Parts: sequence; structure tokens; C-alpha cells
Amino acid sequence: MTRLKALIFDVDGTLAETERDGHRLAFNRAFADAGLDWYWDERLYGRLLVVSGGKERIRFFIKTYTPCFPGTVCIPGKSDTPVNLPYFIAQLYATKTGFYQTLLKNGKIPLRPGIRRLILEARRANMRLAIATTSAKENAIALLQHTLGPDSPDWFEVIAAGDIVPQKKPAPDIYHYVLDKMALDSSECLVFEDSDNGLISATKAGLTTVITVHDYTSHQDFSDAALVLNHLGEPD
Repeated sequence: MTRLKALIFDVDGTLAETERDGHRLAFNRAFADAGLDWYWDERLYGRLLVVSGGKERIRFFIKTYTPCFPGTVCIPGKSDTPVNLPYFIAQLYATKTGFYQTLLKNGKIPLRPGIRRLILEARRANMRLAIATTSAKENAIALLQHTLGPDSPDWFEVIAAGDIVPQKKPAPDIYHYVLDKMALDSSECLVFEDSDNGLISATKAGLTTVITVHDYTSHQDFSDAALVLNHLGEPD
């Protein structure tokens, strides 16, 4: 029987409830800061979560929900103003990241129940740890530092994040990257995810996955998961 050697964690929605009261609020503040009249309410944001990655989510929103031609963005008073769309999205996302990190610094985004205990117990058991997320690396590191302590990013052998691989979840690229960096077989690892995109990504990489659902993902199909839970138990 193969021995478990490593735990691999997704970040957003898995380590912490970052989406509704974290990323969503930061996106809306970035939109207002840019003079845009966009507003992502909780219901709309839930629909946008079918797309992995913040920049990709903005692009999807522009394509799907704004009445402009490709390559344009609706700016109040300047409808159909041509813009360099990749640059515009990158700048908007950078502003959003600043607002998100402010929320983290102010303690507005706590860990989900049981996460701290699980990570500390894994460390005591000399279990190897890794992160596999579509979130920006600076956001993942900031979350770890503000919830687990300044040195906590060093606990994770690999922090695979953002655009480090060609395709984001549900493609398996991010998990293949982690397995390669850790020189481990998929049978030696256990993944913790919260969404169907994350589960599909991990499953395609041959990984066993535990799902912890939340409001945005409780309706999704997790039939390929080894275990589906509401959370990982009570916090310390």
C-alpha cells in the first residue's frame, strides 16, 4: 500500500472563505476606483466563478455582460472607448489585488474551520505540504502570512500559483507542476479542493481529492471526490 507523503491545498474557498467577502469586494472596489459602473453582487459572482483566475474572470465578464464590441470597455460617459484590453485587465486586476491584500491585513478573511489544525498536525507528522491555486502568488502568500504567521509560506515546499502553468483549472497543469516539483507520484498525495473545477483538475492529474463545500459550490457535482465535507472540523 502506498504511503501518504504530501498534502496539496487549493487556496480560495479551501483554506479560507475568500470569494464572497474577499475577492468579490476587492473587485467591486477596483471597478469603482477605475470609474466603472460595474458591480458584482453575490449571485452574479457565483456565476462568474465558473471561470478560474481573476484576470480570466474579468475578461469573461466583459465578453458576456457588457454591451460593447470586442476590444472595448464600457466606461461611463465614454461608451465604446477603445482600449488595450489585456493591459486594461492587468491594471484593473493589480488594483483589485491591492484592495484584497488590505482586507487580509485587516483580518477580514479567516481560515475555514479545521484548516489550521490540519496543517499544524501535518507538520508535526513530517508531512510535505504544497499549494496549487489559480490565485495570484502574492495573494496566496499574503493569506498564509496573515492567518498562519509570517513564516508560514516556508512550510509549503511548493506554492504553485497564478500564471505559472499554461492552462488554469480545470486543466490538470497546476497539479502536474506540483507533482513534478516534489518528485512524487499522484498516489502519494492527497488534495483538498472546494470546487468542481478544482476536482476535475486534480482528478485529471490522477490525484485523490477531499472536497470542502461552501455556498458557491454546494450544488456542484463531486461524484469523483473521495470525500465531500462541509468543513474540516472545528478550529482550535
